[in-house]
Amino acid sequence: MASATPLGNLLVICNTFPDESDNYIGGIFIKDQLSCLSKYFNNIFVVVPAPLSITTLRKIPLKDYNLGNIHVHFVKYVDFPPSYFYFRDLWVKRETGQILAFIQKNNITFDLIHAHNTWRSGRVAVELKKIFKCPVVLTEHTSNVLYAATQRRDSQFEKTWKACDAIIRVNSKDTHLFEQGGVSNEKIHSIPNGFKNDLFYPVDTLDAKEKVGILNDKKVLLSVGALLPTKGYPYMFKALKQVIEAGSDVHYCIVGSGKLKGTLKKQVSEVGISNYVTFVGGKPHGEIATWMNACDLFVLPSLNEGNPTVMFEALGCGKPFVGTKVGGVPEVIASDTYGLLVESADPEDLAEKILVALDREWDRGVILAYAERYTWENIAKEIVGVYEQVLG
Repeated sequence: MASATPLGNLLVICNTFPDESDNYIGGIFIKDQLSCLSKYFNNIFVVVPAPLSITTLRKIPLKDYNLGNIHVHFVKYVDFPPSYFYFRDLWVKRETGQILAFIQKNNITFDLIHAHNTWRSGRVAVELKKIFKCPVVLTEHTSNVLYAATQRRDSQFEKTWKACDAIIRVNSKDTHLFEQGGVSNEKIHSIPNGFKNDLFYPVDTLDAKEKVGILNDKKVLLSVGALLPTKGYPYMFKALKQVIEAGSDVHYCIVGSGKLKGTLKKQVSEVGISNYVTFVGGKPHGEIATWMNACDLFVLPSLNEGNPTVMFEALGCGKPFVGTKVGGVPEVIASDTYGLLVESADPEDLAEKILVALDREWDRGVILAYAERYTWENIAKEIVGVYEQVLG
């Protein structure tokens, strides 16, 4: 049970974080989570290490800002890119030193550190723990990075996990990986992601379609996610062709940006479905909620995930979900009352389930009632339970 008594000050370290207006949405789930955690603390200090080469590449806005008692700071520094791969101890030392200097210069005090992802934030957090003698909670969100680290028994990851006071994994299926890395089971917690229910809530589908400029009667399929190989879009394109050939009157919209846009557009053309696919581009967080409400079916064709926030956001808008059996997705879509699961990289299975979903009468009220358990307000209570445990 989460305490109503303030837990002091919280220091959050994360590799990326949204700007004040949420036009840049990297790490938006952390920001949404903190908005609900803020009532449990006097102050939350978010420190985002900002090495020049990475922030330039990502075009991340670096202006500090406040949201009530949440204080967001981008700690800028000049880095040495080869250290990413060959001199990782040097990188950790450099980043830790920059954050330490910032903390000391601004007289920031805290009782607990929460780091998001082992590399680099968690690694830096456990170095700061040695100095400030406070507990560290780590949430691991990644999939590919986590799996690769455990396969090669990465010492940077394993020593970070052992030094943490608690580890949160966003699904339960992967918790054994930390045990394989020498972490005591008592330190490992499975807590899923959530969604912001004051932003992602149901509105009339036709009104939402009109607002985003969809002015036809086609059924709208929607995916939201960066244009990256792990998102499985090529399999979706093949599945979509089969759906169209089966006579379904659909249009597929993808909200997201990324380096593969040109490649994916070419694939769409090669499959012969250019008139049925729209690359919407990246959108601010608030606009994504409108796109969610404008769709008739949300589709996640990913090849791997931790526990995708977009899944919870779609459910929060009352939308049925069709997605691959990756990460924590099967733990959430545990009944076909909320959606249908498919094998990853299997366009035939994906097409079949999309057709079934389009033909079904979904009970929006049941989906919305189920989604309620995954609001950030409820997830925050579970996280605070971990905080109270490590704070004693």
